[in-house]
Amino acid sequence: MQTFRSKFIGDRVFYRTLLTVALPIMLQQGITNFVALLDNIMVGQVGTEAMSGVAIVNQLLNVYNICIFGAVSGAGIFCAQFFGSGNTEGVRHAYRFKLYAAFLFLILGVTLLLLFPDQLISLYLKEGGETAGDLQYTLQCAREYLFIMLLGLPAFALTQCYSTTLRETKETILPMTGSILAVLTNTCLNYILIFGNFGFPVLGVKGAAIATVIARYVELSYVVIRTHRNSARFPFIRGIYRSMRIPLSLTANILKKGFPLIMNETLWSVGTAVIMQCYAVRGLAVVAGFNISSTIVNFFNIVFYSLGNSVAIIVGQLLGAGKIREARDTDTKLIFTGVALHVVIGGIMAACSGLFPQIYNTTEMVRSLASQFLLVSACFMPLQAFNHCCYFTLRSGGQTVITFLFDSFSLWCLNIPIASLLVHSTTLPIVAIYALVTATDICKAIIGFFMLKSGRWARNIIPPAEEQGLPSEFSEESVVSEEDSAYGKKDPLSSETEAVTE
Repeated sequence: MQTFRSKFIGDRVFYRTLLTVALPIMLQQGITNFVALLDNIMVGQVGTEAMSGVAIVNQLLNVYNICIFGAVSGAGIFCAQFFGSGNTEGVRHAYRFKLYAAFLFLILGVTLLLLFPDQLISLYLKEGGETAGDLQYTLQCAREYLFIMLLGLPAFALTQCYSTTLRETKETILPMTGSILAVLTNTCLNYILIFGNFGFPVLGVKGAAIATVIARYVELSYVVIRTHRNSARFPFIRGIYRSMRIPLSLTANILKKGFPLIMNETLWSVGTAVIMQCYAVRGLAVVAGFNISSTIVNFFNIVFYSLGNSVAIIVGQLLGAGKIREARDTDTKLIFTGVALHVVIGGIMAACSGLFPQIYNTTEMVRSLASQFLLVSACFMPLQAFNHCCYFTLRSGGQTVITFLFDSFSLWCLNIPIASLLVHSTTLPIVAIYALVTATDICKAIIGFFMLKSGRWARNIIPPAEEQGLPSEFSEESVVSEEDSAYGKKDPLSSETEAVTE
């Protein structure tokens, strides 16, 4: 019988491997979220209406961003496992699929936001008992911000195609560096354009949008140029655009696994927007309070997000190499590490929940609501960390239908109906409603626990190369089975990944 330490606590090599993958992602996410926090504070100095208008647009754009993430994630499962098995041509095909999927969502997103801007924004502008601010002025600020931000959507989509593929092939430094460059650019331009420094006019929310768009194209340029100039390090990039054809059998396989994932991310992103709209019924002050709290929570969630991505990358590569037993063991340690860290992080955020909102130039009502939302989020952080890791674990093994049921089904069948019912049919305070809705994720955690315990998610989903119309860079025999690994057969994974299971 395994001891607690052997089952949940990794050795020095395990944590070194985890840090190798997670730390660059963590730094990238941390810098991005910190700058988003500064961005939010800068816009907040213009006033509650401007801050709320930007928050509403960012909520809408978040639907697009998550849809792009879902569009590339379906192929990303295959990309990680192709890399684990050593099939470079498979990685190329997975990247090309990402391009097609991202382009489709780009067209859909831009079309909807151009045709129905006022209608979508107005969903969040409601008179209510906690309303504080001019709704018409908020709408004006939101429209100004939105139409400029649309120019940056193509850059975001293409950057995601490149950055996710690099991470799935064990290159995390380059995307991190590109992100750092982008956020530094964004911060400097925010200071200049929002407030009119160094002789520039005062542009307010327009300046914030211009800064963001420029920063996104700076990031895209850096990532693309560095990737193509280092083809020796990134062999998949050689001839990547020589042909845009993807083998039909592989396309069908990616769609089979990826479509539920795309649907999940789409429904999830729309669902979060719907929940926010439910809360917005209680007034503009609630929108502003949620904007402050969510920005701060996202900053504290850098470990949360990086560990989720690390699970997908590390476990996905192990599964692609046929190391099933090692993948399950490593996943258990990764999840335990994530939950334990967020007990500490949640405690820190709870202790500081009353301090952060004081930075903002807004009303005392908004600050109080933000503090209370932060406290609730802090209490549920370990639970959310567990659910996040469960999601990426199931996804790494190609269990996309299960992840759809696990994620979006619970959101639309539990969270949204409960939020709508409580907001419209009770007089409960909005903070209490938020706590009750968040608490329903306990059900998801219980289901996730039994799914992981079953072990049915742990499998190699990559068929033999000849079945996919791919060149046999590695024969089927080169993908190590669990039994082969036990007898010391050569593993196609690098020595760094092998170290995970030592």
